[in-house]
Amino acid sequence: MPGSRSAEPWWTSAVFYQVYPRSFADSDGDGIGDLDGLTARLEHLQRLGVDAIWLNPVTVSPMADHGYDVADPRDIDPLFGGLAAFERLVDAAHRRGIKVTMDVVPNHTSSQHPWFVAALEAGPGTAARDRYYFRDGRGPAGERPPNNWLSVFGGPAWTRVTEPDGNPGQWYLHLFDAEQPDLNWEHPDVFDDFEKTLRFWLDRGVDGFRIDVAHGMAKPSDLADAPEGLAKILRHNDDDPRFNHPRVHDIHRGIRAVVDDYPGAVTVGEVWVTDNARWAEYLRPDELHLGFNFRLAQIDFAASEVRDAIVNSLAATALVNATPTWTLSNHDVGREVTRYGGGELGLRRARAMAMVMLALPGAVFIYNGEELGLPDVPLPDEVLQDPTWERSGHTERGRDKCRVPLPWSGAAPPFGFSTGADTWLPMPADWAALTVERQLGDPSSTLSFFRRALQTRRERGEFRGTEIEWQKSPRGAVVFRRLDGGLVCALNAGRRPMALPQGELILASAPLVDRKLPPDAAAWLV
Repeated sequence: MPGSRSAEPWWTSAVFYQVYPRSFADSDGDGIGDLDGLTARLEHLQRLGVDAIWLNPVTVSPMADHGYDVADPRDIDPLFGGLAAFERLVDAAHRRGIKVTMDVVPNHTSSQHPWFVAALEAGPGTAARDRYYFRDGRGPAGERPPNNWLSVFGGPAWTRVTEPDGNPGQWYLHLFDAEQPDLNWEHPDVFDDFEKTLRFWLDRGVDGFRIDVAHGMAKPSDLADAPEGLAKILRHNDDDPRFNHPRVHDIHRGIRAVVDDYPGAVTVGEVWVTDNARWAEYLRPDELHLGFNFRLAQIDFAASEVRDAIVNSLAATALVNATPTWTLSNHDVGREVTRYGGGELGLRRARAMAMVMLALPGAVFIYNGEELGLPDVPLPDEVLQDPTWERSGHTERGRDKCRVPLPWSGAAPPFGFSTGADTWLPMPADWAALTVERQLGDPSSTLSFFRRALQTRRERGEFRGTEIEWQKSPRGAVVFRRLDGGLVCALNAGRRPMALPQGELILASAPLVDRKLPPDAAAWLV
């Protein structure tokens, strides 16, 4: 990095690479990716030029929601290789200059967590139940849920339990799957235990955390009904009483106080809040270091939408002088190649948008497979595993489409991902041209493009600074300049080739046409 960046925390301009561990690389042939598989493939990430890994959940779990249902937050699930494999990963990544951040899940536990098992056994009115949201039901026999809240995954957010005496009894709250009961953060044990979890991993060299459902945790004390029609499957708005309660900020202040004991450690919040002022509250100096802003991951490939998303995101972080974050996809959001039209069209647009994202000030998150230009995969019904599929009554197909394992080498599945033929989600037979091996040997491939783009961003001083200014551009185009460094980024989202802005071309996502930038392409100039 240029010397001007050295005084800033490492994460202010970092490129994070999100690893969905089940789908990255399998070392033992069971068809499921694991930590030793990731360690063996770290050369790929070093060659790509990323600064840090964000690792999706690998702690002990029954895997009802692929690790987001945590039974033991201070141990690694044997499926991923156990604690020793994690320690090998951290050591190997650090030796390559790559930091490691991991997912933590504070909103809920697994229904197999010892606290929840004890709560079921203890019965109504006991202290063991106070760590969760157990409530009596409505109706003459308590046969209806305590309120009308719905699960993010579909269906009611309440499940009735069978009490120790064998009779139907209380209900417990789960904003996600029934196997993910929500914790009651009003109970002092909850924060005390979470602090132990944070320190356990920080003491083992972890460089920070991505905090799942960072706008959750706190609930209104009365648990009143929500307005009808407010909640949708896999999404919600700012008026939803299930999320974004003001008391959540006290929780984040407590988390920040712990993390501040470890200089250089970073917290990144999953904050699904739309209003800029309310979103920015999570990035105040004593709360999160970084917060995901998902606007770029939710828009169509249109100049006006791209510009609006950037303006909005920069305005939100500016409210609290925070660092912007940018991402185009993740394990919950469909891949951009498919969102932008699929096929060659979608790929061209995805490469162009990658350049836009990488040209912006702040931290960038790349989802594994993005650097290969992977699309979503249309999977058959019988292989779907996302709990949303069942809970929605087979009306919402869920997120499996963007979680298919990565292709590494060879001409047929499993493409070097595993030595076993059966992978946890099936891999398309036509991915032979998308393997890492094939793309490394092709200077025009998407992987080669990403390597050049990240190297350019890392080595050139024109990317420094925190502000941009908008430049005059033709209809269907977006052009902006980094104020301090001087980099110019041009995106042609129109239908005709556009004249490039003044300056020396240093990278384009597609070959120029008569010295003009073709449609569905982007360029960097200095």
